[in-house]
Formats: sequence, C-alpha cells, structure tokens
Amino acid sequence: MSRTTRRQRDTDPRLLTLVGVLVVLATAVAVTAALAAVRKAPDSAGDVSTIVALILMIASGAVVKARLRIRSTTFSFAWVETAIVLGLALAPPPWVILSTGIGIACVSLLNRLTAIKAAFGIAKHTLVAGGATAVVMLLGERWPPEGLWDLFILLGAVYLAAAVLDDLLAIPVIALASGTRVARQFRNHWDLRLAGFAVRFVVAAFTLIILRADQRLLLAVPFLVLSLHLAYSAHIRSRTEQQAWQRLARATDALNVVDLDKVLTNAVTQATELFSADEVEIELRDGGRTVRGDAGGIAFDGPAGTPTDVDGTIVATPLEGHDRSVDIGALRLRFRGPVQLSEREQYTLRTFASALCTAVRNAQAYAELARVADEHAYAAAHDALTGLANRRHLLDKGTEQLSGRHADGVTALVLIDLNHFKEVNDTLGHAAGDQVLVQVAERLRGAAQATDLVARLGGDEFAVLLRGLPAPAVAAHRAETLLAALHEPFELDGMRISVEASGGISVAPASGGMAELLRRADVAMYQAKRAGQRISTYAPARDTADLGRLTLGGDLPRAVADHEFVVNFQPIVDLGTGEVTSAEALARWHHPTHGMIDPLRFLEAVERSGLLPAFAEAILDQALIAAAGWRDAGFDVPVAVNVSPRSLLDARFPGSVLAHLRAHDLPPDRLVLELTETLTLSQLDVVDRVLSRLRDEGVRLALDDFGTGYSSLSLLSRIPVHELKIDRSFVTTMESSAEAAAVIRSTLDLGRSLDLDVVAEGVESEPQRRALWELGCTAGQGHLFARPMPAGTLLAALQRGSGGRPGALAPPLHDAGAVIRLTQNRRQGGRSRPDRLPHLPA
Repeated sequence: MSRTTRRQRDTDPRLLTLVGVLVVLATAVAVTAALAAVRKAPDSAGDVSTIVALILMIASGAVVKARLRIRSTTFSFAWVETAIVLGLALAPPPWVILSTGIGIACVSLLNRLTAIKAAFGIAKHTLVAGGATAVVMLLGERWPPEGLWDLFILLGAVYLAAAVLDDLLAIPVIALASGTRVARQFRNHWDLRLAGFAVRFVVAAFTLIILRADQRLLLAVPFLVLSLHLAYSAHIRSRTEQQAWQRLARATDALNVVDLDKVLTNAVTQATELFSADEVEIELRDGGRTVRGDAGGIAFDGPAGTPTDVDGTIVATPLEGHDRSVDIGALRLRFRGPVQLSEREQYTLRTFASALCTAVRNAQAYAELARVADEHAYAAAHDALTGLANRRHLLDKGTEQLSGRHADGVTALVLIDLNHFKEVNDTLGHAAGDQVLVQVAERLRGAAQATDLVARLGGDEFAVLLRGLPAPAVAAHRAETLLAALHEPFELDGMRISVEASGGISVAPASGGMAELLRRADVAMYQAKRAGQRISTYAPARDTADLGRLTLGGDLPRAVADHEFVVNFQPIVDLGTGEVTSAEALARWHHPTHGMIDPLRFLEAVERSGLLPAFAEAILDQALIAAAGWRDAGFDVPVAVNVSPRSLLDARFPGSVLAHLRAHDLPPDRLVLELTETLTLSQLDVVDRVLSRLRDEGVRLALDDFGTGYSSLSLLSRIPVHELKIDRSFVTTMESSAEAAAVIRSTLDLGRSLDLDVVAEGVESEPQRRALWELGCTAGQGHLFARPMPAGTLLAALQRGSGGRPGALAPPLHDAGAVIRLTQNRRQGGRSRPDRLPHLPA
C-alpha cells in the first residue's frame, strides 16, 4: 500500500504520529527478531538459500497486488501476508520477520516511494510478521502442522491473525490519508477483503500441501498464485466498475431537480463521492458563477475566476451536451496529489458532465419560466403605473383577511379619491397626471404601516386596507394620516401642484365580504364629497345604496309591468311674480312592501337592469299626461323630465319622445328634457345626433346641476340647450360664501350672453329669492314655493293660487305699479320677462 503527496506540508500530523508509532513498534520487533536470529545463525548454504528465497517471496508478494484509488491516494492489496505465513511454515520465525523487513525495503527502493510510505510499508508488514510469529509461538510444538486438518486449522489461525492485524494497522492510516472516517473504511469493500483473504489462505494451504508432497512442485506455485491473483484482480475491477455505474446512476438521478442551487450542490457532493475527489468545482459561463466544495457541501459560491489554494491535480471536462453543440461551462475534479483517471473513470466523467449540463439547462429554463410566471402573476395583481396592488389583489387579500385566516383585530378600508384630478390631465396632459399619480402612490405607501395594503383601483382612486386595528375608531385616525400625506404640494417639472383628496372609511361588515366593504367605503367617500368634508365614515342611515337595493333590483320587472313607478312634480316659479312657469317631474317607486322609495335607491339599478327604455317611457308618459291635464284645466305649464345619459345613447329615443308628444297632443316646446353633467365628452359624439333631432323638433333642453361638474363649459359649448339650472349647493351657501355667489353671478352672466334661461334650484327662503332676483335670475324652484307633489295636487294648488291669483304659488316681490330701483346687475339683465313686470322702467 502506498500514498504519494506533492508537498510534505499537506501530510496530516496525526498520520505522521501514527506512522511514527508503527515504526517504533516495528523496530522493536525487528531488533528482537535479530537477537533471536543471532542464536540460530545460518550454518549452511541451504539456510542462506532459504533466507534468500524468503526475501524474494516476500518481495514478490509485495509486487503482485490489486490497486484501488481513494481520492488522491492509491491503495494496494498484496500477497505479503500469504508469503509471511508460508515462510513461518518453512523457516524459523526470526528469519521470516527479518526477511519481511528486507523484502519490503527492497520493493520500496525499487518503486522509489517517499520516506513516509516506505517507512509505513516496512513497519506494517514487519508488525504483521511479528503478530503471526506470536501466534506460532503460542502454538508451540503443534507448529508446523503435521496432519491435513491441523494444517488447515493451525494455518488458518496464523493466517487470520496476520490478516486481521494487517487491516487493523492499514485501515486507520488509509482513513487519515484519504480524509475519510475509520469506520467507513472498515465497512468499505469488506466483502472483497474477506474474499481476498480466503483466496490467499487457500493458496497458502495448497502450497504447503504441494511442498510436502514434492518440493519440486514448488515451481508450479507462482503460476497458480499468478492465475488466482489475476482472477481476483479481475473480480475487484468488475465489482469496482459495477459499483461505479451504480454510483453514476444515483449521482445523475440526484441531478433531476429544478432548482439550480440544488443541482449544483448535488453535483458537487455526488461527484466528490463518484470520482473519489478531494474537491469538485463547477464553473458556469452564464452569469460567471463558480461553486466549489466536497462531500460535505458547497464551500465557495461566487464569481468565476476566484483563486483557490488547493494544489495537486486538476482533471477538467467541459459541460456540454451529448452532441457537443452546447457548452455551458466546465467541471473540474481536484486532487491533492497526482492522479491519473482510468479509461472507465474518464468515460464516467464525460457522462456525468453531460447529465450535469442537461440538468443545469433544465434548471435555468425552469427558473426563467418561474421568473416569467412571477412577473405575470405580479403584473396581474399590481398596477402597472404605480406598482401598487390593483383592485383584484385588494379584493383577494381583503377576502382572505375577512375569511378568518388572518382576522386578528379590526379590518377597515379607506377609499381615497383625488378631487379635480381631471383638471390636471386636461391642463398639463396625461403624462403629468401619471407623474402625480406615481407621487401620490409613493406618499400613501410611505404613510401606510407595514400591515396595510395600499392599492390603486383605477384612475385617481386609491384604497388602503387597514388590518389588525385595535378598535374601529383607530381607522379614522389612520385615514387622517394618509390624507395628510397628500397635503403638501407635488413637484412636477419645476411646478408645485396642490391636489386635494376625499376619503371614505368603512369597517368590515358582518356580511357581504370584501365587495360590501368596498361599496360602503365608496358610499362614505361620496358622502364626504357632497358634504365638502375631507373624510367621512360610513353610516348606514345615510346609505342610499345599501344591500336592500340588490333585492329591489329583482322587483324591477314587476314594478314596470304593474306601473308601480309614479311621478311627483315640483313647480318652477317666476322669482319676481311668484307665478308657476313650469314643473319638474320627479319619479318615485310606490313599492307594495317598502312603500315610497326615493329614486337615489333605484335609478342605478334601473339603468343596469336593461329596463331603462320601459321605465323612461312610463315616466315620460305620466309627465305628459299631467301636462295635458293642466292645459285642459287652463294652465299651460310645460313639464321638465330628467333624462338618463344612457337613454341618449339609444337612437330610438327621439322617435319615442316625439310619438308620446303626438299621442297627448302637446307641442314639443311644452317638454323640457333635463340633462345631467355626468355626460362625458367622449359620449357627446354619440348623443349629438339624438339631441340635435330633439332640438330641431322643438323640444327644449336644460343642463341640470350646472357648475358642479369639471366640464361645465365644455358641455355647454357642445350641447344645444335652452336653459341652465344652478345647483342647489350654490344657492344654499350664497349668503355665506362669496365663492358661491360668484358662481351664481357668472352663471347668470353666461346665460344672458348666450340668451339662455337660468333656473336656481334649492330656493328655501325669501332672502334667497330676493337676492337671486336682484342678481338677474328669473326663475327658481325649492321648498319656499312647494315640495314635490302629485299632478292632481299641483293642479289644485294652481287653481287655488296665492293672494287670489290663480297660477301663482307665492306673492310678487313688488306690488303692481310700484317703482323699483334696480341694482346694477339687474339693470344689465337681458331677459326680465316684461309681460310679467309691466311697470319696470326700461
């Protein structure tokens, strides 16, 4: 057995110590044998020839050997113990001990072994000879054996002692030299060692039998030994190759994973065992990555080209496919000493490298697919512009939160909508608007806590899911913090832009899930907008679109068929005279179970149900019936009907309106269609033809809630209306708000400039009436004059009149014939209805 190293400093100190101990013990045995041999010195040529024969037999046993490489160390299984046992049967034990030392020393010199290997070989075999000699001495006169059975039994005892002692001395040194565990070395190839010992014992026994029969047959022993050695060596090679292919199969199976790190780790550990290498290195060109390690795992994982302090032999092979069309890197086996791989090992290395190449490419492809899948999953759950969660992700996480899996604490939702954001897009362009949205997202993300989920629902609408709140009241405080983050102006291309926001807060409902939580936050947000507040918390009492609306939706077909929708009318009055000039039709649902239902609770459901045409016709028909009845009673009062934007998208709508007018024998100018500012400019291209036909036929058009939308002037420039209606919010605050009064004044000036009638909504007091009249507003409606009422009740009120004047619902502002000093604004008025104010100066 031998081990060659390149540098002495690589030798394990424990190995040096162990070899030193063996050398000391062997020296003691050799000295003892020499002293004994002196007393029985060779006294004839026969004795000298016996000693020479012993030395040659020991040397031959050391030369003829089977080799096995473990890492950078090559281990040899020789026939020395066989020669020793045969020598003890033919010559005095001291001669055998000394001949063993001399024979092994001659072989060491011939093979030019290093000092430590030569010393270990000589010491080990000397000790084996000494141990076998000790057994022979214990046998006393029974050795050498005479009978056949004694031959096998006693020779077996001596041979067993030599074999066991050889393993006990060799295996610890092999373990230290190869860096493996002693217990593992005892287990490795135990069956081969046992079989080898048995073969060599049989050879030794039959050799003794042959010598006893005729010493001339000794010439046949070398051929017998050589034949058995070749057969045994072939068996070792076959067994080694079989185990090598099994290890190759296990190693390649270990590469069948899709994680690249696991592929490389398994490759390093498996290759270390498969090729008995001290270290394995894998270099990947893609990414410039290198991993290095041994059977214990990865010791280095970093960029390619990193130097290593491992000296010795490097066996490298490219990582390429079977057809050699793909080369992704290199596999390197590192050994601390000089190693020459056998042909079988070289083929195994190429096979393993090809399997590793395939495994690496599969893992890289899987990683790319996983990356693309993750990107798609992220894109599906996040807003592309801001990187925030999108509506879908918010609903999924909210549903998961409300399902109870993570329901610690209170869950709430804050819905945030930017006010007047459309003006940013219209004025600065959508690119600037996008920059504002990105900055809003960053501020909300910065103001939110780690447990919060910030989402963009679309447009300028954001939401923050608050999780794990200690109490519902905390939601309002957190919402204030979020909106406060938007208070400071935004920097945009050198400009400072202020963006206001409104927020709605809702706490997780007992039922309805995430969809209901979002709906309630939306209701609260619009309540904040209507009230002019920054934040509003959802209140069921103010919810005009609660879950009851869903049940009402199922009753709509029956309500249309059974004429459950009724119309009330609110008169529009001349502010100066108090006379009724027209009436606005307001739909109500007379539900058989729920009673009278306000339109805010069912109009949206009607529009979504597909019943809008039938509903609109029913309301229009009742309005025209009322107008015809008032006319027949002597009151020619036009009627105003609100029109849904969706009706204007129906090309059949004008024909239906005109058909109803003809059916009730009413002139087209007795009907006013009120349009809402929820129309968008994109819809106007579609409704232009509908409105133009209605106007051409004589139907009057009014723009309702003027001044509340962000595109009032744009709409006015496109829609051919006859009348503007000032929203009640301006009338209500005109006495306390200079801004509201300014809006009313500018609207009246605009109406005079465009020759349009102007009606003020929400007139509830005489001071408001007088102030509006003095500003030049000719008409108004509100609770000051009358609340909405059925058609018959309004007819009775017209007949009853005010102050003995049928058709009037309020006393005139001035007595007939009075001289009135008008304000500057009033004197500039262009449409003062002279037939109603006959005594006003020109």
